[in-house]
Amino acid sequence: MIRITLPDGSQKEFDHPATVSEIAAAIGRRLAKEALVGRVDGRLVDLSHVVPQDARVEILTGDAPEGVEILRHSTSHLMAQAVKQLFPEAQVTIGPAVENGFYYDFAYKRPFTLEDLTAIEGRMKELVRQDLPVARNEMPRDEAVAFFRSQGEEYKARLIEEIPADQTISLYRQGDFIDLCRGPHVPSTGKLGAFKLQRVAGAYWRGDSRNEQLQRIYGTAWPNQKALDAYLHFLEEAEKRDHRRLGKELDLFSLQDEAGGGLVFWHPMGSRIRGVIESFWKERHTAAGYEMLHTPHMANLELWRTSGHTEFYAESMFRPLTVDEQQYQIRPMNCPFHILIYKDRLRSYRELPIRWAELGTVYRYEMSGVLHGLFRVRGFTQDDAHIFCREDQIEQEIQAILDLTMEILSTYGFKHFDVYLSTRPDKAVGSDAIWERATTALRNAISARGLAFVEDVGGGAFYGPKIDVKITDAIGRKWQCSTIQLDFNLPERFDITYVGDDGERRRPIMIHRALMGSLERFFGILVEHFEGRFPLWLAPVQAAVLTITDAQNDWALAVRDQLRAVGLRVDADTRNEKIGWKIREHTLKKVPYLLIVGDKEKQNGTVSLRARSGQDLGVISAAEAVERLLTESRARRASDQPTP
Repeated sequence: MIRITLPDGSQKEFDHPATVSEIAAAIGRRLAKEALVGRVDGRLVDLSHVVPQDARVEILTGDAPEGVEILRHSTSHLMAQAVKQLFPEAQVTIGPAVENGFYYDFAYKRPFTLEDLTAIEGRMKELVRQDLPVARNEMPRDEAVAFFRSQGEEYKARLIEEIPADQTISLYRQGDFIDLCRGPHVPSTGKLGAFKLQRVAGAYWRGDSRNEQLQRIYGTAWPNQKALDAYLHFLEEAEKRDHRRLGKELDLFSLQDEAGGGLVFWHPMGSRIRGVIESFWKERHTAAGYEMLHTPHMANLELWRTSGHTEFYAESMFRPLTVDEQQYQIRPMNCPFHILIYKDRLRSYRELPIRWAELGTVYRYEMSGVLHGLFRVRGFTQDDAHIFCREDQIEQEIQAILDLTMEILSTYGFKHFDVYLSTRPDKAVGSDAIWERATTALRNAISARGLAFVEDVGGGAFYGPKIDVKITDAIGRKWQCSTIQLDFNLPERFDITYVGDDGERRRPIMIHRALMGSLERFFGILVEHFEGRFPLWLAPVQAAVLTITDAQNDWALAVRDQLRAVGLRVDADTRNEKIGWKIREHTLKKVPYLLIVGDKEKQNGTVSLRARSGQDLGVISAAEAVERLLTESRARRASDQPTP
């Protein structure tokens, strides 16, 4: 008898070697119907896989992450089959599953069009209806090379030639289509169906720009239509929130081609918001005991040799400039500059911890193909800070940083945080003892603040353990923002010390931390999180005073000036336009409040207050309007603003 142990510890016995599919059927009819693949003693296998002896077996459906990944990979094969049927001259190359979907690269004589994608998707649905069995076969390597060359599939032949000659090659057949693949796959094409082809993009063979250019067709696939519809709705929401489009519509920023790629130009409206963000950041850091620094945008290249950037980070640095026969490097990081200030004089243990913060603009070389709005640029401002402390101060400093992080991020309306603790990698500087003490300090600091965290074993940098914090935006996307990094390396490289209570020179611990990551990227996240509908305290124009006729112009300007006098950002619209047109204009600009004035309001010293949602908030005095908007703005509420 063969004894099969299931995940819950129960067992099934068979008097013959059983397939995974048979095992699923023995467990239950519904499971057998929904099964996609199996896991036998930890290894993923096809449902047709025969289990010849006692084993631990798990049946995976579309509810399991591994099941979804295999479903997506099988859908990439389905797409390749459809392409080959419609475009026989196309050559297939590589087609993996990726996050939320799949892609396949093709070599074809002309670009695929949107009409082609529609036809391919239609043929894929036909193949699903045919419910073609998906079967695994094996073939000697050289025979497989010859087979694919005979089919005109030169790229597949090249892939197989890279495999050692003594290895057996696994192939998967579905109908008239045969593909090279390790598997596993779903048992038949009928298991697929909830998919959507999305776009065509360029790609290079083997990801190398020196090789031939191919065409990559992207798609998404899900276990059922409901999940697919939810994802497509999510994509629609993400498109509506795209910060590049909203940045243009709201006149917040631009990236000018004449200036080169990846450099951000802040327009007046965007600069207003940036100014508010910077002021809030400085206010909270000053209250938390930080001193502000301002350092140069470049320095002698020797500084970056000392820091190790020329050794470990050269690909992300711009080429040095030659000045007076010396080489200067535009800065990719702020930390060496802060270290130089620390070294400017001898420090005592009584001075520690030293907390220095800077909104420092750095410049990093990014290839043009990866530049993406504000999310991937070549010049950006880090909300940077460095803390120099004694080893016994690490835990309390980390707790304070976590408090400041949560305070600042929650003020912007982010409430859910994912915390990760990355520990020592295989190659690292510093003794085992200090790594253990430092990691324990980070772990204790996180726990002391009641935060759940995931431990990323071996995920730390070579120079110290770190904490990463991800935020979740309004539509459920996670963004990496905050990083808290311990560093034993730079204090050693720059030979920085302090005088201990025993009069001996000691090495401080350096903490690098950024709460928003970069101001540009965080701003882009905020645009998408709020869909451009910034809360009152952040909005570039917090209110607009609108006249019904020219007769109210003087009152509108007086109201505007009262609001401006207390620091609110307010415009007056006295143009000779209909009031409905003005309301629509400023609603499209996503102004939080509209103050409408007509003859009655002018006569009574009042305004008609309207939220950007369209809600009529009634007629109030100008003084009440000032008090209401000022109180709400100072409260910095982010989650309860009036929105459409």
